[in-house]
Amino acid sequence: MGYTRLKRYRDTGKRLCIFIENMDCTDPSHFGYDIVMGFRQMAEPAGYTVDIVYITEELQKETEYEVYMLENDYLGAFFLGMSLSDPWREELKASRTPAVLYDNSISNPYTTYIGVDTAESMNLILSYLKEQGHRRVGYLSTALGSYVVQERYRAFYSALHRSGLHAESSVAADGYFILDCIQKHLPHILNQKITALVCSHDQLANAAMIQCKEMGYRIPEDLSIVGFDDLPIAAYTSPPLTTIRQDRLQLGKCGYYALDSLLNDIPMSTLLLHSQLMVRQSTGPARKQ
Repeated sequence: MGYTRLKRYRDTGKRLCIFIENMDCTDPSHFGYDIVMGFRQMAEPAGYTVDIVYITEELQKETEYEVYMLENDYLGAFFLGMSLSDPWREELKASRTPAVLYDNSISNPYTTYIGVDTAESMNLILSYLKEQGHRRVGYLSTALGSYVVQERYRAFYSALHRSGLHAESSVAADGYFILDCIQKHLPHILNQKITALVCSHDQLANAAMIQCKEMGYRIPEDLSIVGFDDLPIAAYTSPPLTTIRQDRLQLGKCGYYALDSLLNDIPMSTLLLHSQLMVRQSTGPARKQ
C-alpha cells in the first residue's frame, strides 16, 4: 500500500546523500571524485545539504534502505558503485524514495539510471579499429559482477557484429581479479591471433600493456590496446592509452538533475551522455598477418 512504519517528525532542511561503494572518490586522481564534485556543484547552490555515505554489505543487511533514508531525513539518494548482489539493490525495486544510480539500472518509476551510452562507446572503438585495419579484436574484462561490466561485454559483441568483424566467443574472457585476467586469460586471447585488444577499464588495459611488453609484444606495432573510462593515469601510461572518456563532472551534474526531476514527480528512466574516444599512442594500424 506504500505505507511506512516511520515518519519525519521534524524539519531538518533539504538533505540528499551520495552512497558510495566499490569506488574511490576522496582524491582528485580517483574516478569518482569529479562525479561527487559535479553533483555537489548543482545541489548545494539549490539549498540541499549533501552527505557522503560509504556503505557496505553489512550495513545494508543491518538496516532496510527505506528505514535508513527516513531515520536520516534524506529526501533522495545518488548511488555510485553498487553491485548486482547488494541487498539494497533488491529493495530499490519497490522503493518510493527517489534514487539515481550511476551505471546501474532498476525497473522502478522512482529510480533513474545515468551513465554514458555504452553501445555508442563500443561502436566508436570498433569503428576506429576497423578503420585502422584490425579484423580480429579481443576483449578482456574483470568479473561480470556489476551491471555496467555486463553492459560493456554485451556492447562489445554487438559492436563487433555491427562492424562486420570476427565475433567468436574465444576472443573474449573475464576474470575476477586483474592478476587472474593477466596471467590466465590474456595469453589465451593473444593465441587467437588478435591484432587489437579492448579492455573493460583503464587499469586492466594498463596491466595488459605491461604484461604484453614483457611477453615481447610491441605496443601498438604488434598489438593495439584500448581502455575505458579515461582515468587520470591514461594519458601517462607507457605508451599513453587510447580510451573512452566519460565526462565525470557532467555525470555528477546529471545525477543531480535526474534526482531533482524525480523529486518533482518527473519519472525519468534513463539519462545517457555521449562519450568521446581519446586516441593516443597505444593504438595504431593493424600489423600484417
